[in-house]
Amino acid sequence: MLDRVSAVLYRRRVAVLWVSAVAVVLAWIGGLGVEHRLVHGGFSDPGAQSARAERLVAEHFPAAGDDLVLLLSGTTSVDSAEMTSLGTALTRRAARIRGVRLATSYWTAGRAPALRSRDGAIGLVTLSLRGDEDDRAKTAGRVLPDVRRHARGLTVLAAGPAQVQSEVGARTAHDLLLAEAIAAPITLVLLLLVFGGAVAATLPLVIALLSVLMSRAVLNALAGVVPISVYSMNSTTSLGLGLAIDYSLFVLARFREELRGGATVREALGPTVRRAGRTVAFSALTVALSLVALLVFPQFFLRSFAYGGIAVVLSAAAGAVLVLPALLAVVGHRVDRYDVFARLRGPAGPTGPWENGRWYRFALAVTRRPLLYGGGAVLLLAVLASPFPRVCAGLFDDRSLPASAQVHRATQLLRDRFDADALGTVPVVVQGVRPRAVEPYARALSAVPDVRRVTAVSGSYVAGHRVRGPGPAASADGDSTRVSRDTRVSRDTRVTRVTRDTRVSRVSRVSRVTLVTVVSGAEPDSPAGTRLVRGLRGVAAPAGATVSVGGRAAEVQDSTAAVARATPAAIGIVVGASLLLLFLFTGSVLMPVKALVLNTLSLSATFGAMVYVFQEGHLSFLVGSPAHTGTLDATIPILTFCVAFGLSMDYEVFLLARIRERYLLTGDNTESVAFGLQHTGRIITAAAVLVAAVLFVFSVSGVTMLKLLGVGLALAVVLDATLVRAVLVPSFMRLAGRANWWAPAPLRRLHDRVGLREDTGAPDMPRAARAGVPPGTPTPGP
Repeated sequence: MLDRVSAVLYRRRVAVLWVSAVAVVLAWIGGLGVEHRLVHGGFSDPGAQSARAERLVAEHFPAAGDDLVLLLSGTTSVDSAEMTSLGTALTRRAARIRGVRLATSYWTAGRAPALRSRDGAIGLVTLSLRGDEDDRAKTAGRVLPDVRRHARGLTVLAAGPAQVQSEVGARTAHDLLLAEAIAAPITLVLLLLVFGGAVAATLPLVIALLSVLMSRAVLNALAGVVPISVYSMNSTTSLGLGLAIDYSLFVLARFREELRGGATVREALGPTVRRAGRTVAFSALTVALSLVALLVFPQFFLRSFAYGGIAVVLSAAAGAVLVLPALLAVVGHRVDRYDVFARLRGPAGPTGPWENGRWYRFALAVTRRPLLYGGGAVLLLAVLASPFPRVCAGLFDDRSLPASAQVHRATQLLRDRFDADALGTVPVVVQGVRPRAVEPYARALSAVPDVRRVTAVSGSYVAGHRVRGPGPAASADGDSTRVSRDTRVSRDTRVTRVTRDTRVSRVSRVSRVTLVTVVSGAEPDSPAGTRLVRGLRGVAAPAGATVSVGGRAAEVQDSTAAVARATPAAIGIVVGASLLLLFLFTGSVLMPVKALVLNTLSLSATFGAMVYVFQEGHLSFLVGSPAHTGTLDATIPILTFCVAFGLSMDYEVFLLARIRERYLLTGDNTESVAFGLQHTGRIITAAAVLVAAVLFVFSVSGVTMLKLLGVGLALAVVLDATLVRAVLVPSFMRLAGRANWWAPAPLRRLHDRVGLREDTGAPDMPRAARAGVPPGTPTPGP
């Protein structure tokens, strides 16, 4: 079939290129405006208890929301007449902005102590916003500029989850453009060095353009059906460029090899499409199936990477197998023209027999001492992986941005100069019982470790004791708060007006829904925050009631738990698909297992390095000194696993294709390994360098999450292309010997029916050439 495809591509090369050009234009049109249809958020589990609590608070207690917190400061105390006037005016101004549900401030909430800094220099305005995460982030992007224009000399900073989402989204878009601007010239220089000519270096960029534009069109279409994360654009660009280079390099290398062997352009296209094209298609299928595993997670952030990644993988493969051969048919022998680095690189072709190649000699050296080389590589990977057991999962927050970021500075002021209330309390929503039945439950909550105070409709509680009924209540550390019984909202300004001693309504009059507020000194994004949520959820709920514990700490715990629950299924999909496809490709039982073990080793080393640098802060200057919070974003390791596993299988398939091709011809295991490494070592190394360069450019990002993903994937690619493919694979295959290609009889028969059978190019292979081929080895096809 692939021979017929190559023949059609040669005969109809001009028509194929015209159709491809039309497809690129249509994809460009289809992807217009995709940036405006992508949404923020998607890191939390929408079905989790914390998400339910958030929805109930927004529906029944809008005044309790603190989606956005404005910090106002001036030249005088917040209690002065001037600050009171300005603060009240700005509160009313903020309340009228589209998307703001309610606005509460120190000056309109009865001068609640929680809204005043301890030194009296800063007052807070808390805003409850309408809509989902994306809507709230967009509203936050409007509020701060509007309020600052009317600040009349006041300094205004913004904090809160909506502001974090807004600033991370804006910084991500900026950093993506910066990374592309840096990566473009670096990639072009590397392409010229690797491909040996301006013509050859341009071809992968054409395939990359096609794949990226096609994936953008797919994302734009899907955005009208399912939520697509704004961060998926980063993966689309980097993965599309990397895979286009990978696949194009492999196809180009085979085409040049055939030309240098004396074949005409038409003759060279046959084995190029039949062998390299088949390997590229098989590799792309493996990568795509690895990305399918991301669809089992409830967070649409991860699912978005699956959508964009699968689209870009299949587009890159289609471009490399269908469009690139048509381009090569037109370019022909001119593919090596305009080699600007010819003198630096030396002769373009081999100077002697391929047995004298550096990679061939290196492979023989490794196979002569497999335990020494292989053991050393395993030891190095084990050392790199050793920090991984210390991983602590979390979610990104303001500290994912640089210390100079506005929201980072504002949130740090809340941590340093306000009581614990200002960082966000823990809302506990009780459904299905009368408010009086909540009193014993609130008392029990106050006895949980790290809880400073619990406020319910019946009063305030500290350490299991009721300290005061509704009204001023002393907490354990001597400060005071006000508990609301009734809240009235001004219709014209939507500014919360408080009667007597009220700030937030505790009971929904529409249904039996009661809000209990927990104040704790525990940092939400920390192990202490996780222990707090577990303690609160461990308290027995009132009989007949449904309890939902919300807040940032609960969101972190629920999201990490959702990732943990779905991870076994994701790993099962990746491992199962890889084992099946490699068996179909090789006919061996041992080779797929070997690939799985070696990939696990390299990925464990990558995760260990991520923990050591990004979680614990060691050697962080190497990647731009990101802020370390003692946690890793829970979604990044699993995303790295799926993408990096797919890329590593890319290189595995490239290498095994040439090893198997030679082994079927000679039956010599050691020589076949050396042959395969000689013919793919330079290709795999060059591809890894190019892909790693594209990914590592994201280390310039100011968003720690993007920096972590880019650096982690780059490291995984480098480790796989060097230690794994160049050292561990030859060592393992030398030790395994003929067992590399063994399969039990039932599986041999299955492979004969449905597996891939390699055409060695020698249909009349002499019997002597097959000598030594063990039983069960797949025989050449006709």
